[in-house]
Amino acid sequence: MHLGAHLGISGGFAEAAHEAERLTLDSLQIFSKSPQMWAGPPVAPASAEEFRAAVGASRLRATAVHHGYLLNLASPKPPTLAQSRRAFQDEISRASLLGVDALIFHTGAHLGAGPAAGLATLEESLRLALADDPNGRVRLLLENSAGQGTTLGGSFEELVTVLDAVAAPDRLGVVLDTCHLFANGFDFRTPELYGALVDRIEATIGARRVYAFHLNDAKAPLGSHLDRHENIGRGEIGAAGFRSLVRDPRWRDVPGYLETPLDDRDYARYAEDIATLRSLEGRPTASGRPSRRPATRARANHQIARPSSARRR
Repeated sequence: MHLGAHLGISGGFAEAAHEAERLTLDSLQIFSKSPQMWAGPPVAPASAEEFRAAVGASRLRATAVHHGYLLNLASPKPPTLAQSRRAFQDEISRASLLGVDALIFHTGAHLGAGPAAGLATLEESLRLALADDPNGRVRLLLENSAGQGTTLGGSFEELVTVLDAVAAPDRLGVVLDTCHLFANGFDFRTPELYGALVDRIEATIGARRVYAFHLNDAKAPLGSHLDRHENIGRGEIGAAGFRSLVRDPRWRDVPGYLETPLDDRDYARYAEDIATLRSLEGRPTASGRPSRRPATRARANHQIARPSSARRR
């Protein structure tokens, strides 16, 4: 697995790539703007070019933009839906300019309209977005939810319904968040349980349509439906619960992005989590262990640009 993390962009897009290199990450996820805003300042072509050059000169094997928290492509409220669709199309354009591999987004919430209606609205939102970007190369990845409230995408069946209905295999896929899986009752803490989970993925989504993972331990118990991330080995999943996942050859060329909590040591926490995952993977760490030196701008990055639970309108 290409182990990496979500890094902030307060120092600029290229600085995020440089920071990923200092941390010896294999993959990088960023926001392209503040996640609390519908729109952000345009991505300057020069900044995008610097970012692409920095990625090209680094060890990074995969890159992604994560959409912000306001998006709800399944909303039954026309104003919110229209605003979400405009924001989504803009984010696709931003991701394309940055040259990332994927745009990761939350599936949204039906807000009482019912799962069937919510899924139908989400499917139409994706069709419109793809029609607006017919020659695009950025893959759009639906993230599984923790199943809280009226959010969609907590079950594999709902994700498959959307993928099959939109029928755009070259442009759509799935990212699986381990905390969200656990919150939804998917236990994978032993080899046997992990094997059963993979069988379920194969029988529904299909491993070929899983293009990324979010690697997060869980603060809350199994089946809680609470989206509460924890550092690897410090939560209910536990370090050993990630061993089968990171060693699975199915995911050898798939990125796994940390979204675990930071503290006053900033990215040193990521370095510890990456080291833990690499040790579970069996990868030598003598020359590949991430630096524990905090980044200069890590505190500001942490404040403005880390993923957390999606907030719906």
